[in-house]
Amino acid sequence: MKEKNGEHPYGDSGQLILLVIFVLIWLLDSFVIQISTFPSDYVPLYMRLILFGLILAAAVYFIKSGHVVVNHEQRPEGVVSTGAFRYLRHPLYMGSMMFYLGLAVSTASLFSLMMVVLIFLFYNHIAGYEETMLEDRFPEAYREYKKRTGKWMPKIGR
Repeated sequence: MKEKNGEHPYGDSGQLILLVIFVLIWLLDSFVIQISTFPSDYVPLYMRLILFGLILAAAVYFIKSGHVVVNHEQRPEGVVSTGAFRYLRHPLYMGSMMFYLGLAVSTASLFSLMMVVLIFLFYNHIAGYEETMLEDRFPEAYREYKKRTGKWMPKIGR
C-alpha cells in the first residue's frame, strides 16, 4: 500500500477499524453487559460527566486547531508550529485519543479504557512513522521543532 502525503499507509484504515471496535466495546460494556463498569458505583455520574466535558473541550480544540494540516486546499508547505502544534506534535491524534478517553470515563468502562491504551499504541506507531518522514523532508526545521515541542505532552518551560 502506498503512503499518501506523509501519512502512514495503514493510518486511515487502522483508525477506522479501531473506531468501530472501540464503539462496539464501549456500547456493549457501558449499556448492555456492564461487566467492567463497576467503578461507576464509586464515582458519581455528575463527576464523570464534568470530566467528560473537560476532556471533550480539549479534544475539540486539538482536532480543530490541528486540522490545518489535512485541509487539502490550504495545506502548509513547511513545518507547522502554530495553534495546537505549538504545544504538541500530533494534536489530531491527541484529540482523537482524548475523545475515546472521555467516552470511557463517562461510563467508567474499564474495557474501553483498555481499548484507549491499544489505540494510543497504534497512534504512537503511526506518529513515529510520520515523524521519520517529516525529518527526511524538513531535516533541520523538524529537528528544531521536536526539541521545543512535546510529542504527546507539552514541554514545560519552553
